[in-house]
Amino acid sequence: MNDFVIRGDIAYCPTKEQLIAVEDGFLVVRGGLCELVCTELPQSAQGLPVHDHRGKLVLPGMADLHIHAPQYAYRGLGADMELLDWLEHYAFREEAKYADLSYADRAYTIFADALKNSATTRAVIFGTIHTDATRLLMDKMEESGLVSYVGKVNMDRNSPEALTETTEGSFRETVRLIRETADRYRSTRPIITPRFVPSCTDELLSRLGRLAEKEALPVQSHLSENPGEIAWVKELCPDSRFYGEVYDRSGLFGGSIPTVMAHCVYSSDEEIALMKERGVTVAHCPASNMNVASGIAPIRRYLDLDLRVGLGSDVAGGHTVSLFTAMAEAMQLSRMYWRHLDSTKKPLTFSEALYMATKGGGGFFGKVGSFEPGYECDAVVIDDSTLPHPQELTLLQRVERAVWLGGDRTGLSAKYVRGQKIL
Repeated sequence: MNDFVIRGDIAYCPTKEQLIAVEDGFLVVRGGLCELVCTELPQSAQGLPVHDHRGKLVLPGMADLHIHAPQYAYRGLGADMELLDWLEHYAFREEAKYADLSYADRAYTIFADALKNSATTRAVIFGTIHTDATRLLMDKMEESGLVSYVGKVNMDRNSPEALTETTEGSFRETVRLIRETADRYRSTRPIITPRFVPSCTDELLSRLGRLAEKEALPVQSHLSENPGEIAWVKELCPDSRFYGEVYDRSGLFGGSIPTVMAHCVYSSDEEIALMKERGVTVAHCPASNMNVASGIAPIRRYLDLDLRVGLGSDVAGGHTVSLFTAMAEAMQLSRMYWRHLDSTKKPLTFSEALYMATKGGGGFFGKVGSFEPGYECDAVVIDDSTLPHPQELTLLQRVERAVWLGGDRTGLSAKYVRGQKIL
């Protein structure tokens, strides 16, 4: 049994409004699950091995709900373009390279190492259309020790020649990936991944929806990210009332199929209502929304409506895998939304941002992202002495400061996934 104790300065968010901080506390873990956070070990935990991280921050591991593995190679480029131009000039050209498995091996090794050495413990990942390269990516993620969903991307229209599949071929290759990886991994699973409506025919979407239901697999895609994209969807699907309805008609929009949709910057009232009804999870990607000039998602509204909301780095629309950075940017963008778009929607609090990065996104994986009893023990340990300061700080101030100043990049000293220490 994987039973032990983590000792350190513990902080976590059981709710959006509540940030619990326990200085020099103990997190009791049994069988890889959190049992208790306390200031003194109970008799029942005496004798368990203690992982001593005194003086360091112990936070729940973070869930990246939207990231493109093949795009990691060119992160930080093309931020002077809007979405559709950026896809054509950067994303599609890079993704075509993954037909070459030797290139894919080099690139995905770098990607997996970067995620392993970040505060991310769970990830929902886009691959490319290439089945063998996507399986290679799944191998790399399994070796990393992280828990992930990895998707072979589907594209059968409106795409460059090198990335355009036939409808039958796209579906067949998706089935092949599912079959070839069914019993291959402990921590890595496939996820149904239509890129977005403009690149997928109605027939392909419908077949993928039936496949998701048959195989009990989750779904990931993009939704209402950019005005040009939304107009394109309306042109392609004139009988749809809104973007999300196209997915919904194909069985790719929540309900019995766990679904994460990235962005949702311009979701209409009807679309939001359907997301809530179907239990669709929103992956808020603040960096890419700024970098490719998509806009500011109404995250305050989503939280107030109790939609499921987590964070995504959206590399390479986003420029870093750091979810600490994503938290800071989410707070910054919410202030711009409040100041310039709707003064009734108050900016995000720090606890709300931390909640989205941990329990909010972790919920897509089950009981993940908190130290409450019964939650899987994903944890990161941050040595914030790498951020020296002269003043006395409370534990909560130290956590907040570590997020804003990039403590995940300077001070990551240990990492646990499902109760296993991987760093």
